Amino acid sequence: MTQEQKFTELIQKHKRTIYTVCYMFSKNKGEVDDLFQEILIRLWKGFDNFEGRSSEQTWIYRISLNTAINQSKKQRNRIETIPLTMDIDPYEADNPETQQIRQLYDRIYRLDLIDRSLILLWLDGVSYDEIAAIIGITPNNVGIRLLRIKDKLVKMGK
Repeated sequence: MTQEQKFTELIQKHKRTIYTVCYMFSKNKGEVDDLFQEILIRLWKGFDNFEGRSSEQTWIYRISLNTAINQSKKQRNRIETIPLTMDIDPYEADNPETQQIRQLYDRIYRLDLIDRSLILLWLDGVSYDEIAAIIGITPNNVGIRLLRIKDKLVKMGK
């Protein structure tokens, strides 16, 4: 199997993880697509150096989150532009369940980058130990920070 085939197989296996990170750090479909592409480039560049000291998912989360955080920091320094499109936004829907999910994501988007990363990993069902390995903090600190983040999210709704 060639490197390209191995990489394609890895991406197919973990594309949901990558898209989850992209969605959590983006405001619209264009940003999701741009971030997804940037993450794929970073993963490809680091693919030969992946030695398997962590799980594939941990490695992909680490690259994806670092890329998303770096892109978010770069975007803060850009001048805000207004896209001129006539496309329908697939994230907007009329049913109440979709609106509630969108409200939650809007609140999460207002968190700082590290808190957003933590809550994203938790929502995706990643264990405290693995979150700690990805973010670089202790598992106990993960639990404490998640409690504080959940409290912030509740207060945003009031």
